[in-house]
Amino acid sequence: MYYGAGTYEAYARPAGHAATEGRQAYLVGTGLASLATAVFLIRDAEFDPQSVHFLERDPRAGGALDGWDYPFGFTMRGGREMDNHFECMWDLFRSIPSIEDPDLSVLDYYYRLNKRDPNYSMCRATVGRGQDAHTDGKFNLSDKGAMEVLQLFLARDEELFDKRIDEVFDDEVFTSDFWLYWRTMFAFENWHSALEMKRYIQRFVHHIGGLPDFSALRFTRYNQYESMVLPLQNWLTEQGAQFHFDTQVDNVLFNVRHLEPGASTDEQPEKVAESIEVSHADGTHESIKLSPDDLVFITNGSCVACSTFGRQDQPAPWDPTIKEGDCWSLWRNIAAQAPDGSFGRPDVFCGDPAQSNWMSATVTTSDPDILAAIEHICRRDPLSGGVVTGGIVTAKDSKWLLSWTVNRQPQFRDQPAGSCCVWVYSLFCDTPGDYVKKPMRDCTGREICEEWLWHLGVPEGQIGELADKCDTVPCMMPYITSFFMPRNNTDRPKVVPDHARNFAFIGQFAETPRDTIFTTEYSIRTGMEAVYTLLDVDRAVPEVWGSVYDVRDLLNATYRLRDDQPVTTMPMPAVARLVLKGLIDKADKTDVGLLLQAYGVVPGGELHPQIM
Repeated sequence: MYYGAGTYEAYARPAGHAATEGRQAYLVGTGLASLATAVFLIRDAEFDPQSVHFLERDPRAGGALDGWDYPFGFTMRGGREMDNHFECMWDLFRSIPSIEDPDLSVLDYYYRLNKRDPNYSMCRATVGRGQDAHTDGKFNLSDKGAMEVLQLFLARDEELFDKRIDEVFDDEVFTSDFWLYWRTMFAFENWHSALEMKRYIQRFVHHIGGLPDFSALRFTRYNQYESMVLPLQNWLTEQGAQFHFDTQVDNVLFNVRHLEPGASTDEQPEKVAESIEVSHADGTHESIKLSPDDLVFITNGSCVACSTFGRQDQPAPWDPTIKEGDCWSLWRNIAAQAPDGSFGRPDVFCGDPAQSNWMSATVTTSDPDILAAIEHICRRDPLSGGVVTGGIVTAKDSKWLLSWTVNRQPQFRDQPAGSCCVWVYSLFCDTPGDYVKKPMRDCTGREICEEWLWHLGVPEGQIGELADKCDTVPCMMPYITSFFMPRNNTDRPKVVPDHARNFAFIGQFAETPRDTIFTTEYSIRTGMEAVYTLLDVDRAVPEVWGSVYDVRDLLNATYRLRDDQPVTTMPMPAVARLVLKGLIDKADKTDVGLLLQAYGVVPGGELHPQIM
């Protein structure tokens, strides 16, 4: 497996790959990583579709990418924000017919939709019960705070192993609007991984300027189950892939031999998956025997494991107990077979759910007063069918740090006409609210709706009555940010561990360089890397977009992070200022001077065609 960039590799169809005849492929789970892996097996490695088997514990596909109409109401546990530089994702979806328009690929439909209806927010945050916080696109980050961000950006990974964000930032960052935008958009907490924070800053440095108004983001037409999972499942079913639902994988058994003392590492034996142990819904058990040429792709860990739903009149129970057969239990069983740690350390991520949880709720309403309150804040008609909030709106002064969003309506194809689905989430679930004096964790759907309506600015005398007119489904997710827990570079297994012959780890808890977890791209990338490695597909995996190496993006990010102030306005000693002035004067006579002006490092200048 190798990386590549540019259209030469992107447009090529591979001709070479390992032989696949007579081989079976088993995929543990049907989340986005597994579905993408199967597409790459069939499309790029020419694997027999009928030899591709999904083993799924639940009765439907999708994993964390859900959007379902349960008997108790519409629910979306979470949402994903997409970037135009999700290279593996768009490589995948160029081949999959859209569920909205089968004559178009998912990529084509998505591209046209977001060109026609571009995303941006007109109110990123509120204060004082629904009043625009007027952050006005500013980060309000001091020069000292900006230097802390820069130092993290430049730090080597090994300096950040097992470190928390609050060990590299202080109040210079934490009290800024930069941190408000960042933590609520990406769901980072102060105690999360500094290493992951660094990766995010580097990965999305080209979007720093679009952070305050979400103009960098794009969204699907419907919820991501219907807009992304169903098209993949339909295509795979039509190809002949086998979906085995209500089939729980309890363990994968490996032959993991170890070196004899004094042996050369060149003599390391292969690691081979030999069987898959499964339980069926009827209580029976089965051992699926594997040949060394069969393939197993394992989704280890799950951000939505142990999720619980509440109701309009019931809280979502807090139950982080890891049960036999879920993704964490499976990973623990697998990791125990590799004392060298090559299969990862699951308890680094799932060992402290008090640090990895937050809650969401889906509010469904058609009440005109609530719709009017939404429109007052986001300045768009919620039922227009187009972009509404353009991303989350954060109640800046909320004790829960409550945020909410309304995506294009309807969010569900079967959603009643005139209704609106709102997604609400809070990072501080164990803190009493502002209106409802209880932690979100203890609140019914109705009470969560009341707290949201209070921050929306609804008159207090109407809050109870209006909450009764909504259907609110809360969801507690104990492990939703488990992948953000402080870690080192060996806590997650490599996509294909060293000396692995016939298996790979895929999804958010497999390790691949430079890319960022909690994204659709990461899941899809791990699947592509797994297939291309195990089957020697002669085509490059698209490298992570290289904005971190683009001087234009770096200069512009520096300028935008300082709220559009040139570097010459920074406080510095007189001698340093003289030196800087001399360098700028010399650069002014070259194209470097044009570059510095065009991207705001020094004052003046329009964007020159040579350096756009």
